[in-house]
Amino acid sequence: MTDLVSAPNTGAQDIVADGAAPTVPLTDALPPSDGASHVEWAPSQPAPKKRHIGLWIGIGAGALLLAAAGASTILIAPGTTVAGIPVGGMTAGMAADAISSHLADTEIVLSGAGSDVTVNGASLGVDTDAKALADAAFAAHPMWNLGSWAGEPIEAEITLDPDAAERSLRAAVPASYKDGVDAVVAFDAKSGTYTVTPAVEGTGIDLDALTEVFVAAVAEGKSSAEFTATGTPVAADITSDEADAAAAKLNEMLPTIGFYVGKERTVPVAPALAASWLSVTPVDGDLVIEADAGAIQSTVATLPKAVDRAAVNATTVVDSNGKVLRTLTDGQTGRALGSTAGIAAAFAAQLGQGNGTYALTVNETPFATTALERHAVVDLSQQHAYFYENGKLVRDWAVSTGRPGFETRQGNFRIRAHVAMQDMVGETYVTKDVKWVTYFNGNQAFHGTYWHNNFGNVMSHGCVNMPESAAKWVYDWAPDGFEVTVRQ
Repeated sequence: MTDLVSAPNTGAQDIVADGAAPTVPLTDALPPSDGASHVEWAPSQPAPKKRHIGLWIGIGAGALLLAAAGASTILIAPGTTVAGIPVGGMTAGMAADAISSHLADTEIVLSGAGSDVTVNGASLGVDTDAKALADAAFAAHPMWNLGSWAGEPIEAEITLDPDAAERSLRAAVPASYKDGVDAVVAFDAKSGTYTVTPAVEGTGIDLDALTEVFVAAVAEGKSSAEFTATGTPVAADITSDEADAAAAKLNEMLPTIGFYVGKERTVPVAPALAASWLSVTPVDGDLVIEADAGAIQSTVATLPKAVDRAAVNATTVVDSNGKVLRTLTDGQTGRALGSTAGIAAAFAAQLGQGNGTYALTVNETPFATTALERHAVVDLSQQHAYFYENGKLVRDWAVSTGRPGFETRQGNFRIRAHVAMQDMVGETYVTKDVKWVTYFNGNQAFHGTYWHNNFGNVMSHGCVNMPESAAKWVYDWAPDGFEVTVRQ
């Protein structure tokens, strides 16, 4: 499209359309000969586009602000450190990597053991929970919170892997290491007890001290630190104190080891046999007591013969009131061992815990008791002594009781004492070595008589004279408390 432009004849005029550059003057284009008004077609210029410079500048700055605001929600605030390691401006993931990398690369220069040698955190097995620390750093110091910028540092627990550190250090400074010798616990057959061979200390690097130096270097922002790597005393894995404690535990158990029925150690186990079952072995730096169930089984197989028994009835001597004066036979409960399955394994487990008392399960049969009521009658008119058991006459003898002036007193009495032999002294006599004296009434007694054989007639100073063999029988048969009746 073109613009139609008209102009008077009077003078030149610049025509400008929409800000375009001016065209040549129209008067120079009109023919001068005709003097009439004249028109001319002029080419149009394209309209320039409007430039919204201010608007575009505003949009760019806003986008940057939005991006910065978004980033502040995932980044850790500037000035934040974890264990001395800067993590400001990082995401939690980047911070975790930075922490791990810094710890792995931090070096320790080992001095004092010949030429200096360098090891790093990676070779020492340095470890910390980097992810948890990074998450904690972001939680405490997010970038969006301006008040948390350059805040308090995040402390970290940094450890060395003992095995990895020792392998690395042994390779780096072998002269600083000397293996210790463990204490040993062994059974001494001569004494029948466990004895201890003491431990011998070794040397090595103090890992706790090395860890402190490493952590301090990291906290101070250093990439390396020096540590004196001369060997220091290191206890053996099994110390003398640990061995002494194990030996004491075993020696305390040895005297009581056995298989028990109730409180009775029915089947004792000799210390040497017990020691053949037991082993004392170092495991992960501790002494472990173990017992061989297979070795124990051979003893378990003998238990029924040693434990099983028939009941044994008791026999007692009683008076007329039923009071027990003497036990002739102790009663014994019968018993039969139950199943022995599993005993060896169970006892082995007990011995490993230091318990040498194994309780057996038995089926018991109670015993019965037979009571023998015994008493004696001395008949003065017959000069005879009779001895009864449960109302039945057991033995009788002719005797000599007190003659006139020394009568044997009548009444009911009880034996109060037994004297195997003594001298008997009266106002007018001394009788030496009188045997089997059984007192029942003051100084009156049954006793043996060697100076006469006139039994059946009064002869004594009040005692009941008997043949020595008969007196011995009474001495043994009639206990203290035995009832004696003397009658006319």
